[in-house]
Amino acid sequence: MKTITLKKIAATALSFAVLSSFAGCSATEETSAAAGTTAGSSTEDTTAAEEQTAESVTITVGASITPHTEILEIAKPILAEQGITLEIVSLEDYITPNTGVIEGSLDANYCEHQPYLDQFNAENGSDLVSIGAIHYEPFGIYAGRVDSLADLPDGATIAVPNDVTNEARALLLLEQEGFITLSEDAGINATVADITDNPHDIQLVELAPEQLVATLPDVDFAVINGNYAIEGGLHVSQALAVEANDGLAAQTYGNIIVTTPDHANDPALIALVEVLQSPEISEYITATYDGAVVPLY
Repeated sequence: MKTITLKKIAATALSFAVLSSFAGCSATEETSAAAGTTAGSSTEDTTAAEEQTAESVTITVGASITPHTEILEIAKPILAEQGITLEIVSLEDYITPNTGVIEGSLDANYCEHQPYLDQFNAENGSDLVSIGAIHYEPFGIYAGRVDSLADLPDGATIAVPNDVTNEARALLLLEQEGFITLSEDAGINATVADITDNPHDIQLVELAPEQLVATLPDVDFAVINGNYAIEGGLHVSQALAVEANDGLAAQTYGNIIVTTPDHANDPALIALVEVLQSPEISEYITATYDGAVVPLY
């Protein structure tokens, strides 16, 4: 059995951050009656307008650029019809969206899966919660200096995400393709220490997920998160291998809407989830991303 060589190259580090009126008039008894009717109608209209204003709300959601921001843009006009203004803040990492929700600059975020959220909460003493899963992005192995998995050289360098949950996902995919063997009980918590066989003496290069595409010319292969592959101009059809859609990953790594416990039942956020889980959004995802993003509803 060969051991694996692990190179820590980089890591992402970011710090945590009614106006109302009514009118009426009176003159003669007959005029007063008519005016009363008019005033009553005016008051009803004003009250309705006040209620509409009171019901109108703005929610601010942090999201990864692709596909999350793009999906939210499709949801925006649908929410507007319900009196909900959706403001989208596009972010390039997985940490800032969570710190923004904690600090209150964001009402929710849409960028991560449950295992990553669990890890973040454990490491930061936070209690962020999921209020709904929307889609799944298959991980893929993409060619760097080597064009085919069949040509995997001994001592090959393979870049993987450097956060715990996504690195585990990368290890599971490498095991799926027969590159390594993990201990039987590793599952979604797999770490490098769980590798029990490494016949090709693979060297893992740990990188921040957003850096994986850029490093392809310098490694033999890279295991890349679906959203960062898309942002980097890659398509799932270019992947040399992808996670099985009916496998453990698809069941576990659905991308979720995250907020604080105090806002978990906020009507506007519940409406956001309902729209994102609607047939209209599902059809958009299927038609737009051609398998690179898979709707869960």
